[in-house]
Amino acid sequence: MVEFFFQALVEMFTPVHLFFLMLGTILGLLVGILPGLGGIAGLSIVLPFVFGMDESHALSMMIGLLAPTVTSDTFPSVLMGIPGTAGSQATVVDGFPLAKRGEGARALGAAFSASLFGGIFGAIILTGAVFAARPIILAMGFGEQLLLIVLALSMIGMLTGTSALKGLTTCGVGLLIGSIGAAPATGEFRMTFDSGYLSDGIPIVIVGLGMFALPEIVDLLRRNTSISETGTLGHGWLQGLKDAIRHKWIVIRCSVIGCIVGALPGLGGSVVDWIAYGHVIQTTKDRDEFGKGDIRGVLAPESANNAKEGGALIPTLLFGIPGSGSMAILLGGFVLVGVEPGLTMMTEHLNLTFVMIWSLALANVAGALICLGIANHVAKLTTIRYSLLAPFMIMLIFFAAFQATRDWQDLIALLIMGTLGIFMKRFGWSRPALLIGYFLAPRLEPKIYQASQVYGWSFFERPIVIILLLLTVASIYMAWRFSPNKDKTYEEDGPNGVRRKSPQLVFGFAMAGFAVFALASSFQYHIMGKIFPMIVSIVTLALAVPLLLTMFRAAKPSAVLHDSELAGLTERSEYYFLGWVVAMLGAVALVGFPFGCALFIYAFITWHADHHHLRNAILGIAGVAFLGIMSHFLSLRYPAGLLQSYVEMPWWLGG
Repeated sequence: MVEFFFQALVEMFTPVHLFFLMLGTILGLLVGILPGLGGIAGLSIVLPFVFGMDESHALSMMIGLLAPTVTSDTFPSVLMGIPGTAGSQATVVDGFPLAKRGEGARALGAAFSASLFGGIFGAIILTGAVFAARPIILAMGFGEQLLLIVLALSMIGMLTGTSALKGLTTCGVGLLIGSIGAAPATGEFRMTFDSGYLSDGIPIVIVGLGMFALPEIVDLLRRNTSISETGTLGHGWLQGLKDAIRHKWIVIRCSVIGCIVGALPGLGGSVVDWIAYGHVIQTTKDRDEFGKGDIRGVLAPESANNAKEGGALIPTLLFGIPGSGSMAILLGGFVLVGVEPGLTMMTEHLNLTFVMIWSLALANVAGALICLGIANHVAKLTTIRYSLLAPFMIMLIFFAAFQATRDWQDLIALLIMGTLGIFMKRFGWSRPALLIGYFLAPRLEPKIYQASQVYGWSFFERPIVIILLLLTVASIYMAWRFSPNKDKTYEEDGPNGVRRKSPQLVFGFAMAGFAVFALASSFQYHIMGKIFPMIVSIVTLALAVPLLLTMFRAAKPSAVLHDSELAGLTERSEYYFLGWVVAMLGAVALVGFPFGCALFIYAFITWHADHHHLRNAILGIAGVAFLGIMSHFLSLRYPAGLLQSYVEMPWWLGG
């Protein structure tokens, strides 16, 4: 094992590896800086490009992208008051007040220092886990792997979202979406509506972008303002570093918390920053400044947020169970390059395991240093209104979605999944739970058949299986007993923050309706093809019915949001911006993808930003140029429209 360790270290510093690692690091920094994207969206965008790459190069690039995203997402959190990713929400609480009173440099300096330590600490913990976990993995048979997935699903369902029942129900819906396509045991098609596109299931790139990229962009568009007014950081870079050293025990404790929480499947970036933030408040006597600009409120979530990546890689690499939503996408990259996580990572691909560990540490160092170097320039970019950035980001995610199968239906699938993600975000249904349930479905179903055929009823006599069963029961009980939101079934709704019941009930019935459809469809399959969707549907409905009854019986609340929660929120709803996306696809159907995107960029900026027609037209042409360059390098023919049927055009314009 030591030989592999040093072999990976030498391989890591070859020029080719460094190139792909730095390429991923730069992409990750960009993804983190742009609000509305994140590790999941970033990996979803690059996933189509890793197919056919050398496995070590591809994994280095993906880890390089993932690691600094949770460092550069500090920029929008501190400078804009907008979480760059889900894991930087707590940073906003004290980071933004610091920036508003002229201490943005101090807040960023402290954040980058804590992030650097947390990232390296996570890589060290991952290294130790690799050495310690090998005998455990060798003892994991089909039965143990099955129960480990069940344990992960119990954590996902109970510990994400605002309601325990919502979390579990969403997890069930994710499992059902993941079962769309050919059944692994019989090969018969399930819930495909006789569509060839769905015969292989919905691509993970589509699900990832739909759940996380499009909803965040739409949410930020409702705050149609410039990101920052001054675009200056002030002074205090060195003071931020001194703050991290002075509060070193906070940084260390929260890094440990980040690793532990990151290793629990389904948690990761969705809660780790709040857990760390709550911990530092609970262990501090002088709490008066928290929420007003306390530097400790920046150090705690940032150190935990970066350390959680190393923790999340532990179940991902060693057991093939994603520790977070971004790790689910990363596992999709494993499949594309032909690497199977789990036992093979400890035997056949041990060198790749160490390459990923070293990549994680090196990308964190490079990311923190680059962030320090570009901070002043990024501060100036924040004066740009988000309405100028959004159309390019929408074009980018639809471009990435088209890489999934290079079919027109990729665009339709993204629109459908994006609409689902938007309303899940609006009504408080856990999007990470759905994504991870979707990813685990094709892994859970074969394990059920394998375990039953190999072990029979003796399956329940195996010691590790018994331990995992007890842990699953304890996980469900503890999460239900101590969940701070277990009685909350409503989210804020409406442009004025009024909590309304009827839209959420309609959405809840729609989620349950999908489970009813899956159950009804399962009766037409062979016994080996119907067991999984039938059981998951019944369990999902058993969870959804009490949830819907609770929501239906609840008195209509009259509370409204505070002014601080509504700051900058426009009267335009999600339907309005979804209409723009539909209009873009309509333009694509008429004039093809490149021209349709150009028209969308021009019209959107003209309508929402200003009426500089020449500049807006140039921006639209720039979008076409970008797509043309990508088409050349990827040998990619974009979706054609009605125009291409009558006018002969170059292939890179859809002709």
